[in-house]
Amino acid sequence: MLEKGKINGRQFTVLVIMFTTGSSLLLAPSMLSSEAKQDAWLAAILGVVVGGLLAWLYQSLGNLYSDMTLVEYSEKILGKWIGKAVSLLFFTFAFLLAALVLRNIGDFITTQFMPETPIQSIHIIFLIIVMMGTRHGLETIARSGEILFPLFIVFFLLLVLLTSPQIEVEKIQPILEDGINPILRSTLLFIGFPFLELVIFLMIFPYVNKPKEAGKALFMGTWMGGVILILLTALAILVEGPDYTSRNLYPSFYLAQKINIGNFLQRIEAIVAIMWFIAIYYKLTICFYVSALSLAQILNLKEYRMLVFPLGMILIVLSIVISPNIVYLVSIIIDIWTTYALTFGLFLPLLLLGIVAVRRYVKPIGDDKEG
Repeated sequence: MLEKGKINGRQFTVLVIMFTTGSSLLLAPSMLSSEAKQDAWLAAILGVVVGGLLAWLYQSLGNLYSDMTLVEYSEKILGKWIGKAVSLLFFTFAFLLAALVLRNIGDFITTQFMPETPIQSIHIIFLIIVMMGTRHGLETIARSGEILFPLFIVFFLLLVLLTSPQIEVEKIQPILEDGINPILRSTLLFIGFPFLELVIFLMIFPYVNKPKEAGKALFMGTWMGGVILILLTALAILVEGPDYTSRNLYPSFYLAQKINIGNFLQRIEAIVAIMWFIAIYYKLTICFYVSALSLAQILNLKEYRMLVFPLGMILIVLSIVISPNIVYLVSIIIDIWTTYALTFGLFLPLLLLGIVAVRRYVKPIGDDKEG
């Protein structure tokens, strides 16, 4: 194995929660409400249910080859050359996702905090920290996540507690005003961003020290991260209303601006920014780590760390050229990303499971005929 470190089930759960919330912490409420309006919270619930089913699918595949990564058993199941071709496409998926996440970071900072700062400098500074974490390995990434996770949860609970006095229940009414179709369209978008992306964790499955805990940890992390996104979406609708939430790209960030306790505790949106920076750092680091690890396994290298610097340089360029502006980036996520993610997040695992099932069914029949 290229990765010598091991993580436990709790650390794996934390990484899945961070990954699930990642970019979605700020972007999901706006994207869900753009179609479903005041029913965005229903779309979020439905999306989390489907996300749980996807986690079960990944668990089923990961448990079949608990000591191998997705790249390794793709070659075993599909054959050397077809397996390598499929693995190379999977690498491009993880690397492209890393570029989109890095661009999300740059767009958020330049639009909300530093409008005159070149986006390239923000990408370089943030990616340096990501590359440092990747070079230290999975065990270090997981342990640091375990340390920062309580801070993430405390800030989330503070946000819910301090904004709850602003809740107006009538803002989610009438329920199902436009029927079920807008909810289904929003759910499909929510499934692609972030739940189909969880297929990346099949590259980390063999590094959980107790393989039987990996599947359960993935399911729990998906569920807990999904609940956080449901609560944030519902809170944004209940406090800001569906129109403002759908028009604003970062409604969760502006949600904290509504906090006003005795005209003293006000404008503490920094807690949302800190939550998001913690979560998105781990999402980007996991995407980048999986990109380096998968490419190293495809090329049969003995060490993935030699790829960290060159891939980092490519990622900086890709994150700039991938989109001319933030509006174009959002249109990619809304119009294209779910369809693209379905290829790797649903069809690839189903294909691998199907081939394994057919081989296991055909082999006993062949054995019987020989007998």
